[in-house]
This record gives sequence, C-alpha cells and structure tokens, in this order.
Amino acid sequence: MSNSILESESASGNNTADNTAGDTITNPAGSEPATTVMSMQQALNRALDEVLAENPKAVIFGEDCGRLGGVFRITDGLQARHGAQRVFDTPLAESGILGMSVGLAMAGFHPIPEVQFDGFAYPAINQMVCQIARMNYRSRGTMPMPITLRVPSFGGIRAPEHHGESLEALFAHVPGLKVVSPSNPHEAYHLLKYAATRPDPVIFMEPKSRYWQKGEVDAARHDAGGGSTTGAKVMREGRHLTLIAWGAMVARCLQVAELAAEDGIDIEVLDLRWLKPIDAEALAASVRKTRRAVVVHEAPLTSGLGAEVAQLITQSCFDTLRAPVERITGFDVPYPSGDLEDEYIPNIDRILFGIQRVLEYKRG
Repeated sequence: MSNSILESESASGNNTADNTAGDTITNPAGSEPATTVMSMQQALNRALDEVLAENPKAVIFGEDCGRLGGVFRITDGLQARHGAQRVFDTPLAESGILGMSVGLAMAGFHPIPEVQFDGFAYPAINQMVCQIARMNYRSRGTMPMPITLRVPSFGGIRAPEHHGESLEALFAHVPGLKVVSPSNPHEAYHLLKYAATRPDPVIFMEPKSRYWQKGEVDAARHDAGGGSTTGAKVMREGRHLTLIAWGAMVARCLQVAELAAEDGIDIEVLDLRWLKPIDAEALAASVRKTRRAVVVHEAPLTSGLGAEVAQLITQSCFDTLRAPVERITGFDVPYPSGDLEDEYIPNIDRILFGIQRVLEYKRG
C-alpha cells in the first residue's frame, strides 16, 4: 500500500496524539483484581444474573431460555438461581414472545425477551413496530415500554439460512426503538446492564461470532479504557483515517489497523456501539481529525446503516474530507450458506483495499 500521501501530510504538520493504551487497568496496591477475563457469553450471563438480582420486576424468557439456558447458553443457570417464574421457556412463536413483552411492560415488569436468532425476528416485526415502538407515544407517556430485546445477530458461525442476518438498519429506522451492539466482553457486560435499566425499548444486538472470544471485564467501571455507557467509543487512536464499525466488525477493524501500521498508516478505529441514536459528535470529532473515513458492516450495501453514517460524516465534515466516505459491506444478496460466508462478510483484504482507495483518492 502506497504511503507517499501520508509522508506529505506529516511534513505539513498534521499530527495528533499517540495511540492510547487500550483497556489496561492498574490495580491499587493490596486491592482485589480490578478485571476478570471472561468470554462475551459469560459477560452477558453475569450481567443478566445481576439484573435479575437487582430488579425484582425483571423477567427473562424465550425459546429454550429457561432450563436449557439458551442455544448459546447466555441464560445458563439463571432459572436455577432465580426461579422458573422469572426465567422461563416460551413456545416457538416470536410474535407471541414480543406480544407477551408488551403486556408485561404494561403491568409494570421489565421484560428481557430473547429472539433465538436474528432471522427469527421477522415474524415479530408487527409487534415491534406497531406496539413496542409506539405504545409510549400512543399513551402520551402513561405506558412506557421498558423492554430489552436480546437478538443474537450477524454472521460468522457458518449457520443455515435465517441464522446470520444483520437487521440493524431495519430496527434503527423505527421511531421509538433504540439499538445497540457490543463488540467485546467488557462492552457487552456494561451495555446490557445499562439497557436493562432504560425506560425505553432497546434492541440489543449480540454479535454471535464473538460469544466465545475472551477479554478483560471490569465490572466496577465502564469507563475502563475510556468512554461511557452511551455514544461511540474510540478503540484505537489514529491520524490518517477512521474505520467505523460495530459488533463483530470492530475486532476485524482493529486487526486491519495493526496490519496497516506496519506500512506506516495510522488508523483510528471507532466502535459506534449505539446504532440508534448514533453519536454524531463522536463521528465528527474523529473524522475531522483524520479527514478520511471507511465504514464497515456485515449487512448488505444498499440502504445499510453505513449510508446513514456516511451522510452524517459528510454533513459535519464536508469541508475537511480528503476523499468520499467508503463503505465495505456485505453484498446485496440473501445471506449465503456457511461455505460461502467468508466471501460475503467483509474480510481483512477487502477492508485494506477500501482503505487504499480512500488514501489514494485524488480530486478531479
């Protein structure tokens, strides 16, 4: 990858701060360890366990969520600890699961339903759009919908049809819904606990391909490594270009940034986290610094959430952009079977080629 353009910018004095140290946490002398290494599956399970312990109105339910602990074992052991009246199984009927959530929310509970796979959410869209998203508005604030819908999302596990969808643009388009997707165990733990305390309906999109990836979780502090529970988060500081992603693609973008650094290209990685509302200020701050942006997501290109992100960047940074915002995405086809998955999901090479196109762009 050519980096002559970067050399010329360095000579002009366009420099920023060095990279941050990531999520390393220092423990006070004689204190208990501040962090615990766990998988995202374990982090989500711990978060749900604590939510149930702290909120007697919280209830968890879905297909196989009770005795089995869910297909991915996210709710493993919760029924034994909190009882079958608070963690229970449902019939195979997503519209019924979400319809029951509406009734429970009206009765003062905080439902935390699970749709077993992303593609299974389609039969429940009517309940989500016509009831959950609108009830607070329809009732003039007398019937809030504190529902946290967990949706194992995106691809990467070589599953059959309807098991690898990316529905963030569909959910984000609906007024009244909030949408969030964690990228690592630390984020998963804190974002789920935060979502489960909101008075609004939150679609919690869990990147299922990252369930078994381990990382440090500081249960006491969400701001470990910088940031808060809301908005986007800079996962790696950089000077030459901003990679924007969410869910499983954040880890891939961090890999790309490390590879690009070997060629002297300093890339910033921004984890969008909240897909509705989008943190437009964080987008603008990062791209105004680097003056170039590439958005990466697994969903198809056309009308994907990357288009909204690109528009927000263009609107705020038009005067400083050195190149059009690039999008590296899935293709405009149904999500393929497992043997074609590697060709569909944005891989390291596709992202690097996108970065190269942006860096080498010349006006006129």
